[in-house]
Amino acid sequence: MIIVAGTLQLTEIGLASLRDAARAVIAATREEEGCIVYSFAADLTEPGLVRIYEEWESRETLKAHGDSAHVATWREALKSVDAKSSELKLVEVASVEPFR
Repeated sequence: MIIVAGTLQLTEIGLASLRDAARAVIAATREEEGCIVYSFAADLTEPGLVRIYEEWESRETLKAHGDSAHVATWREALKSVDAKSSELKLVEVASVEPFR
């Protein structure tokens, strides 16, 4: 399994203006082959901070996601706002088990 996790720091106005584009890319991505989890979440204590979390079956399915038309549209939408910072990390997981 591949995990992509990180943050996107926007202004509050920038975040508000991207909500529709974010909803569209999330909905389309969740229908993709190999997508296990795809989520953006606004941080409750830090205005404008978006936490990004993704799980993919493989690097190949993640690459196909990156090459998709809806991701290209999302990237164009991001150009319309002032992103203060962004950071994404890719983690390759060897095993997964329930945590108790």
